Amino acid sequence: MVNIKPAADARQRIGTVIGQYELIDLLGLGAYGSVFLARHTLTQKLFAVKCLSKVGLSERQREFQLREISLHAQVACHPNIISMEQVIDTQDYLYIVLEHCREGDLFYTITEGRGYTDSHNDIRAVFLQIIDAVSYLHSQGIAHRDLKPENILTFEGGKKVKIADFGLATTEAISTAFGCGSTFYFSPECQGGLHKKLRAYSTKPNDVWSLGVILINLTCGRNPWKQAHVGDETFSAYLRNPDFLLSILPISSQLNTLLKQIFCVDPAKRIRIEELRAQFLACKYYTAQEEKSAAKEKSVKPVAIKSYASISPSNLSNVPQHAYESHDGDSYERDHLFPGSSESVSSSDSSLSWSSIQIDANQPDAIYTKERHCPGYFDTVISFDQNQQQRVWA
Repeated sequence: MVNIKPAADARQRIGTVIGQYELIDLLGLGAYGSVFLARHTLTQKLFAVKCLSKVGLSERQREFQLREISLHAQVACHPNIISMEQVIDTQDYLYIVLEHCREGDLFYTITEGRGYTDSHNDIRAVFLQIIDAVSYLHSQGIAHRDLKPENILTFEGGKKVKIADFGLATTEAISTAFGCGSTFYFSPECQGGLHKKLRAYSTKPNDVWSLGVILINLTCGRNPWKQAHVGDETFSAYLRNPDFLLSILPISSQLNTLLKQIFCVDPAKRIRIEELRAQFLACKYYTAQEEKSAAKEKSVKPVAIKSYASISPSNLSNVPQHAYESHDGDSYERDHLFPGSSESVSSSDSSLSWSSIQIDANQPDAIYTKERHCPGYFDTVISFDQNQQQRVWA
């Protein structure tokens, strides 16, 4: 039996019992409904209950609600998609009983929680889970169309994630419903096109674009731009120079190469999700700091000088070519190695300067290159939009 108390607003429904679920708190309000924390009256287990009003809806709007439920139920078995426990249909409301997430969403974890920018393994694990969930959706003929950190819930201290909110999901491969999703995350074609008005757009490549923005969220703790539109100064700079992100984000050159394939403005040429997964797995470094640290470790690898214990400026030219090696192909100069000498000698295949080389006093037969400066990360900046009354990325 469904026990519904009269309510003027969402908060007044707290205490209502729907089937075997008591609404005990309001978790959130949205344009299309509200989400409550509920407790099962027998097991005491907690759930999230999404409440959709049916009052005053047109037949088409009612179809949208049923579509959300149907598509979510179709894919809820995936380990990285929020599970659906039950749907309760009443005279005025649809109640969707969902798996409860105590930790909140990925947005909170990135901006106010532990974050991921310092953990290569966590970035890798979390983004692969998101890719796998979206790949499963696409294999079932479904495009999400609203992928963003707020619609990805976190578990196990942020190490496990699950996609939620199928309110804008569709089975249409080609859609004329422009503007679906959030401005930070939807593609240029989803907005109607960059330089000319489009009649329709492909929904799955639009999801891939959103994944690219989420990847930057994970690695950098910020967004690349406010909107993928020619009116956005940062995005316009990217259109002029596809390597522009390297100059404003602490990303590796490898990740930049992948992002350029994700942010290809032609959806027909944009990387497909299967290839995206493979290339992401092949990416050794996600951040510039990782890449530079790896280069530094490589450069400080000892280079042995074979049995030339009495090398001096006067006899350096007599040392055979094979007695020294370079890592980066730089020129050899001996000014730093032998103070007071202004002469230099170079090998035919090297250009590592002596000024960048140091000798370890404890290991006279080993050459080490000098450490290089590694710039740090940008700080994460979050602001609160007073007009829209929502969290926004700076």
